Amino acid sequence: MAKLKAHQRNALKSSTFGLPAERKYPMPDKSHAANAKARATQMEKRGRISPSQKAQIDRKANAVLGHDESHYAFGKPRTT
Repeated sequence: MAKLKAHQRNALKSSTFGLPAERKYPMPDKSHAANAKARATQMEKRGRISPSQKAQIDRKANAVLGHDESHYAFGKPRTT
C-alpha cells in the first residue's frame, strides 16, 4: 500500500471514504480498503467507533474489494 500524501487525500471525493462526513478511512484502492477494514475492527474493539460506523466502513470496503455482500453472513464469509 502506497502512503497517501496530504494533497492526494485532500483531492479525494468524500464518497471515497468509509466515513464520508468525517473524511476518515480513505479507500482509493484495494489495499487501502483492506487496511480500512482492519483499522475499523481495531477502533470498534477500543470503543472509538460504533458498530454501525464499522458496518458502514466494511460495506464500502467490500464494494471496493469486489466482495459480493450476499456471500457474507454476520460479516464473515459463508463456507457453503
